Amino acid sequence: ELDAPITILEWGDYQCTYCYKFHQDTLGVINEDFIKSGKVKIVFKDFPLNGPDSKLAAEASYCADDQEKYWQYHDELYKNWGGERTGWITRDALTEFAKEVKLDINEFNQCLDDQKYEDKVTELYDFGKNIGIDATPSFLVFNNENIIKIRGNQPLEVFLKTFDELNQ
Repeated sequence: ELDAPITILEWGDYQCTYCYKFHQDTLGVINEDFIKSGKVKIVFKDFPLNGPDSKLAAEASYCADDQEKYWQYHDELYKNWGGERTGWITRDALTEFAKEVKLDINEFNQCLDDQKYEDKVTELYDFGKNIGIDATPSFLVFNNENIIKIRGNQPLEVFLKTFDELNQ
């Protein structure tokens, strides 16, 4: 929901172990109990700490967004997560993930070949550093009045407490 009263701004890396764990565990409950009901929205910002493969995966997610499949591709990346710096993010793998979410493969590959989103990913990383993001995942959870920073993959209870604080 674009007008949800609380926003979670997640800074993540597709290779990050703790980002993966957040997406496998905590996010599912938040999605079911808060996002689907319109109480919370989530925005993902790339913070590719784990090198060029992470940056390439981030660029690929924006290429998927060109075809209105950002979140499907984002989820596909985490579904196929293969660890940190293990080489699982390759052009061939990214293309296979694109096929899984039914992207136009020629358009997707052209987007990656053109490095259409290279600057965007670099700018997001630099912006994150400038506002104090130094680990993944990191979260800025906010409403119209307050911002609460959560660093690392915290248990669901931390998010629930944060939502309660912001709803007071």
